[in-house]
Amino acid sequence: MAKTFCVANQKGGVGKTTTAVNLAAGLVGHQQRVLLVDLDPQGNATMGSGIEKSDLTKSVYHVLIGHATPQEAVQRCPSVGYDVLPANRDLAGAEIELVDFDERELLLKTALSSVVHDYDFILIDCPPALSLLTLNGLCAANGVIVPMQCEYFALEGLSDLVNTIKQVHAKLNPDLVIIGLLRVMFDARMTLQQQVSEQLLEHFGDKVFSSIIPRNVRLAEAPSYGMPGIAFDKASRGAQAYLEFGAEMILRVEAMNLTQKKLTEVKS
Repeated sequence: MAKTFCVANQKGGVGKTTTAVNLAAGLVGHQQRVLLVDLDPQGNATMGSGIEKSDLTKSVYHVLIGHATPQEAVQRCPSVGYDVLPANRDLAGAEIELVDFDERELLLKTALSSVVHDYDFILIDCPPALSLLTLNGLCAANGVIVPMQCEYFALEGLSDLVNTIKQVHAKLNPDLVIIGLLRVMFDARMTLQQQVSEQLLEHFGDKVFSSIIPRNVRLAEAPSYGMPGIAFDKASRGAQAYLEFGAEMILRVEAMNLTQKKLTEVKS
């Protein structure tokens, strides 16, 4: 059964979609079955996976409002081979429509329950705001991956996100935890970034992923070609870093499963 992870950060422009798309590609590179859910009305993860959002007849919007099943809306990333539950501007109006639904924060979780056995990983690319769409993502997930730049403003945004996750954990999804913080767009030549990185390690310890994603031109170029960076230039530093991150995620999930198994054995 798939482990479901949100890629979330309330601050925009932190490489969230780049992380979601390239982690999906990196996991496929390690022989994992992956579904990427684009929950952002901008549809950047959809376009970055080589799917034309203006041509969609069924999307995550139709899945949320009950007009399509995930199986009917899913498309395949042509360059890598992971599945995508795509999004376009239709999703922008979903928040207003969803207000009238019962248990509206659980609509995505209910929809994905029909495909959890078809994948090893489900990744949800959340919009950069605490909205009903983000709440659906958090309620559907086992954990949150937080991509962040090593800058002081990013630390402020992180505290807001941690508080949000704690509230969702307490009231709506007791399984939700922060899986880890991923340092992205990292430039080791900048003293400030090194200092913030050290602060993250000091305060969050093993919650900080060992993998570090460098600032890389090839990763930035890839979306304009409708490809993850891993498909666009596998030899680039950015692509190699995301492949390493995929391997680290697999190890984290194996550790989670082992811990869960031990807890189950203790209870029984």
